[in-house]
Amino acid sequence: MNLSELKPAEGSRHGERFRVGRGHGSGNGKTAGKGHKGQKARSGATRPGFEGGQLPLYMRLPKRGFKCINSKTIIGINVDRLNIFNDGDVVTVETLIESGIVKNPRDGVKILGNGELTKKLEVKVDAFSASAKEKIEALGGKAEVI
Repeated sequence: MNLSELKPAEGSRHGERFRVGRGHGSGNGKTAGKGHKGQKARSGATRPGFEGGQLPLYMRLPKRGFKCINSKTIIGINVDRLNIFNDGDVVTVETLIESGIVKNPRDGVKILGNGELTKKLEVKVDAFSASAKEKIEALGGKAEVI
Protein backbone atom coordinates (compact mmCIF):
# COMPACT_ATOMS: atom_id res chain seq x y z
CA MET A 1 0.00 0.00 0.00
CA ASN A 2 1.27 3.46 -0.93
CA LEU A 3 0.24 6.89 0.30
CA SER A 4 -1.13 7.56 -3.18
CA GLU A 5 -3.59 4.69 -2.76
CA LEU A 6 -5.18 5.91 0.48
CA LYS A 7 -8.88 6.78 0.29
CA PRO A 8 -11.44 7.81 2.92
CA ALA A 9 -13.89 5.15 4.10
CA GLU A 10 -16.98 4.64 1.92
CA GLY A 11 -19.75 7.07 2.89
CA SER A 12 -17.57 9.08 5.29
CA ARG A 13 -17.31 12.15 3.03
CA HIS A 14 -20.19 14.22 1.77
CA GLY A 15 -19.92 16.55 -1.22
CA GLU A 16 -19.39 20.12 -0.09
CA ARG A 17 -21.75 22.79 -1.39
CA PHE A 18 -20.09 24.61 -4.29
CA ARG A 19 -19.05 28.10 -3.13
CA VAL A 20 -19.75 30.52 -5.97
CA GLY A 21 -18.31 34.04 -6.23
CA ARG A 22 -15.07 33.30 -4.35
CA GLY A 23 -12.59 34.66 -6.86
CA HIS A 24 -11.55 33.70 -10.38
CA GLY A 25 -9.15 31.07 -9.08
CA SER A 26 -12.11 28.95 -7.95
CA GLY A 27 -13.35 28.73 -11.54
CA ASN A 28 -16.68 30.28 -10.59
CA GLY A 29 -15.85 33.80 -9.46
CA LYS A 30 -16.79 37.29 -10.72
CA THR A 31 -20.31 36.73 -12.13
CA ALA A 32 -20.70 33.48 -10.15
CA GLY A 33 -22.09 31.50 -13.08
CA LYS A 34 -24.88 33.98 -13.86
CA GLY A 35 -23.40 35.51 -17.01
CA HIS A 36 -23.45 39.27 -17.64
CA LYS A 37 -26.33 41.55 -16.58
CA GLY A 38 -29.96 40.87 -17.42
CA GLN A 39 -32.92 39.84 -15.28
CA LYS A 40 -31.61 36.33 -14.55
CA ALA A 41 -28.30 37.71 -13.29
CA ARG A 42 -29.99 39.73 -10.55
CA SER A 43 -31.51 38.65 -7.25
CA GLY A 44 -35.28 38.36 -6.86
CA ALA A 45 -36.11 36.29 -9.94
CA THR A 46 -39.73 36.28 -11.11
CA ARG A 47 -42.28 33.70 -10.03
CA PRO A 48 -43.12 30.68 -12.23
CA GLY A 49 -45.66 31.54 -14.93
CA PHE A 50 -44.71 35.25 -15.07
CA GLU A 51 -44.74 36.48 -18.67
CA GLY A 52 -43.20 39.93 -18.31
CA GLY A 53 -46.47 41.69 -17.54
CA GLN A 54 -48.43 40.04 -20.36
CA LEU A 55 -51.60 38.32 -19.13
CA PRO A 56 -50.35 34.83 -18.17
CA LEU A 57 -51.62 31.71 -19.92
CA TYR A 58 -53.34 30.32 -16.83
CA MET A 59 -55.43 33.52 -16.64
CA ARG A 60 -56.18 33.64 -20.39
CA LEU A 61 -57.70 30.15 -20.48
CA PRO A 62 -61.43 29.84 -19.71
CA LYS A 63 -62.55 28.37 -16.44
CA ARG A 64 -64.68 25.28 -17.00
CA GLY A 65 -66.92 23.04 -14.94
CA PHE A 66 -67.96 22.83 -11.32
CA LYS A 67 -66.91 20.51 -8.51
CA CYS A 68 -69.38 20.17 -5.68
CA ILE A 69 -67.47 20.05 -2.38
CA ASN A 70 -70.40 18.34 -0.64
CA SER A 71 -70.68 15.37 -3.03
CA LYS A 72 -70.14 11.86 -1.69
CA THR A 73 -68.55 8.87 -3.41
CA ILE A 74 -70.61 5.78 -2.62
CA ILE A 75 -69.22 2.36 -3.59
CA GLY A 76 -71.88 0.13 -5.18
CA ILE A 77 -71.75 -3.68 -4.82
CA ASN A 78 -74.19 -6.06 -6.49
CA VAL A 79 -75.99 -8.58 -4.30
CA ASP A 80 -74.52 -11.59 -6.18
CA ARG A 81 -71.01 -10.67 -4.94
CA LEU A 82 -72.16 -11.57 -1.39
CA ASN A 83 -72.39 -15.29 -2.30
CA ILE A 84 -68.73 -15.77 -1.23
CA PHE A 85 -69.81 -15.54 2.42
CA ASN A 86 -71.09 -18.57 4.37
CA ASP A 87 -74.72 -19.09 5.27
CA GLY A 88 -75.66 -17.07 8.38
CA ASP A 89 -72.60 -14.74 8.27
CA VAL A 90 -72.75 -11.10 9.36
CA VAL A 91 -71.53 -8.93 6.47
CA THR A 92 -70.15 -5.49 7.38
CA VAL A 93 -67.93 -2.97 5.59
CA GLU A 94 -64.91 -4.43 7.45
CA THR A 95 -65.66 -8.00 6.28
CA LEU A 96 -66.11 -6.71 2.70
CA ILE A 97 -62.64 -5.13 2.87
CA GLU A 98 -61.10 -8.33 4.32
CA SER A 99 -62.64 -10.47 1.57
CA GLY A 100 -61.34 -8.11 -1.15
CA ILE A 101 -64.73 -7.07 -2.52
CA VAL A 102 -64.14 -3.46 -1.41
CA LYS A 103 -60.68 -1.85 -1.48
CA ASN A 104 -61.54 1.68 -0.31
CA PRO A 105 -65.02 2.31 1.13
CA ARG A 106 -64.74 6.11 0.47
CA ASP A 107 -67.94 7.74 1.83
CA GLY A 108 -70.02 4.57 2.14
CA VAL A 109 -71.04 1.22 0.67
CA LYS A 110 -74.38 0.52 -1.01
CA ILE A 111 -75.73 -2.92 -1.90
CA LEU A 112 -77.41 -3.00 -5.33
CA GLY A 113 -79.96 -5.56 -6.55
CA ASN A 114 -78.23 -6.96 -9.66
CA GLY A 115 -77.82 -10.77 -9.67
CA GLU A 116 -79.13 -13.50 -7.38
CA LEU A 117 -78.34 -14.18 -3.73
CA THR A 118 -78.34 -17.83 -2.59
CA LYS A 119 -77.42 -17.51 1.11
CA LYS A 120 -79.09 -16.16 4.24
CA LEU A 121 -76.96 -13.23 5.41
CA GLU A 122 -77.17 -10.40 7.92
CA VAL A 123 -75.87 -7.38 5.98
CA LYS A 124 -74.93 -4.13 7.78
CA VAL A 125 -73.81 -1.38 5.36
CA ASP A 126 -74.55 2.30 4.67
CA ALA A 127 -77.35 1.90 2.09
CA PHE A 128 -79.46 -0.62 0.13
CA SER A 129 -81.45 -0.41 -3.07
CA ALA A 130 -85.07 -1.53 -2.72
CA SER A 131 -84.52 -4.66 -4.85
CA ALA A 132 -81.38 -5.64 -2.90
CA LYS A 133 -83.17 -5.32 0.43
CA GLU A 134 -86.04 -7.41 -0.96
CA LYS A 135 -83.68 -10.20 -2.15
CA ILE A 136 -81.79 -10.35 1.18
CA GLU A 137 -85.00 -10.50 3.24
CA ALA A 138 -86.65 -13.03 0.88
CA LEU A 139 -84.06 -15.62 2.00
CA GLY A 140 -84.62 -14.85 5.69
CA GLY A 141 -81.64 -12.50 6.06
CA LYS A 142 -81.50 -9.00 7.52
CA ALA A 143 -80.62 -5.75 5.73
CA GLU A 144 -79.60 -3.20 8.35
CA VAL A 145 -78.49 0.37 7.62
CA ILE A 146 -75.65 1.57 9.83
